[in-house]
Amino acid sequence: MSDAARKVILGRLPLRTHVLTTRDDVVEVVRRYAADLAEPGDVVAISETALAIMQGRAVRSRDVRYGWLARFLCRFPDPEGSLATPQAMQVAINEVGVARILAGCLAAAVGRLLGKRGYFYLVAGRQLARIDDVAGTMWPYHNYIVLGPRDPGAVVRRIKETLGVDAAVVDVNDARCVDILACTSDLEEWVLADSLRDNPFGNDDQQTPLVLLKVGTGEPGAT
Repeated sequence: MSDAARKVILGRLPLRTHVLTTRDDVVEVVRRYAADLAEPGDVVAISETALAIMQGRAVRSRDVRYGWLARFLCRFPDPEGSLATPQAMQVAINEVGVARILAGCLAAAVGRLLGKRGYFYLVAGRQLARIDDVAGTMWPYHNYIVLGPRDPGAVVRRIKETLGVDAAVVDVNDARCVDILACTSDLEEWVLADSLRDNPFGNDDQQTPLVLLKVGTGEPGAT
């Protein structure tokens, strides 16, 4: 059994930060709040929403000028989803273009006939699934639409190269769905995902967009 296969999460430490904005650089944020606490092998997990905000990937809903196509298409997604408002749909159109959105809608229609879900994002782009509509994050961004982060792989590599700390960018929701966007650690992905499934990030008053994962060795499945 390899060393990587024996790695497990021994503990988690949500890290409270200041309210992050476009004036912040993710490497400096990790340096300030996590670098001194991290030991070799530990992983700093970063909320994808927080990273996107620092990258300027948030737009105030009332500032989005949407057209008739966005107003029409937003009727079809799940009302609880992130593309169910004209503003969010317009942001998606702006992100990937009309052609990919329409192709995704066609794929979604075919998927429904087959009893399958997820075809829209498969064709239109997985990054659209990472859009958070209003009320999806903390103040003062509760009235903003937040897109997915840009090039998370390059971000975690820069953190690793600059600080010597392993990092991951993750998308976690309260429905226990975990998407690992990028990670520098050789920790098995399922171990990382399982450790975050209960969503230890706090997007409200907690202000904990970083979670330090303490990594050790043991049998697979150990806690």
